[in-house]
Amino acid sequence: MPGPGPGGPSPADRDEQIRQVDRLLPQTQCTQCGYHGCKPYAEAIVDQQAPINRCPPGGAAGIVLLAALTGRAVMALDASCGVEAPRKIARIVADLCIGCTHCIRACPVDAIAGGPKRLHAIIPELCTGCALCLPPCPVDCIEMIEPPAALADWTRQDADAARGRLNRRDARLARLARSERSRLADQGATARTSGPPAGSSATFTSVSTPTATSTTSAQPSAVGLSPQTGAERKRVMIEAAVARARSRLNPPT
Repeated sequence: MPGPGPGGPSPADRDEQIRQVDRLLPQTQCTQCGYHGCKPYAEAIVDQQAPINRCPPGGAAGIVLLAALTGRAVMALDASCGVEAPRKIARIVADLCIGCTHCIRACPVDAIAGGPKRLHAIIPELCTGCALCLPPCPVDCIEMIEPPAALADWTRQDADAARGRLNRRDARLARLARSERSRLADQGATARTSGPPAGSSATFTSVSTPTATSTTSAQPSAVGLSPQTGAERKRVMIEAAVARARSRLNPPT
């Protein structure tokens, strides 16, 4: 499998080689290889920028398959990427979940169901075991467990299905990003072209100041910022949610 450059494959041939390599990868999208998913790793292999031994989920058997396809020598798994181990799947501890949706946004294959401020749940049949949902969870309510016996084997069909979900998710996120850019562009164009209403003055001659006896003086301004904003407000909300979760687990006696 020649790399790019003089005498290398045409763009079409390169795309086909990437497809073939990607099909041999387990599609866990775990990033242990050092690349942002299985396809980027496949691209690096085809471009001669990465060895074939950086995929712990694929393990020794995966290295043998990649060696046969690429014509490279079989080698041991790169220990810096991790160790080959039985697959585990994620599970959310219901009593601790605060419904923050961080895990949903982190899952590359749409294997987590739930909504804002609602209990989330891992769909075991769809979980690849990538563990990417663990780091963003602010309350450590996700654990990796042994899958049920019926789901212990991760088959080629499972990998193909996971790739399909990844591609659909990427397409959805790209579509949403385009829509948001278009919305912001339209909003900016409207702001630039619209002026003050006819007959109105752009000059303000006075600003009323609330007195000490005003009933609204203790409230944040309509255009101001609350004293508790951003990261501080998020921290307080999370701490309160954790306290509630712990009280459910350890009710007062």
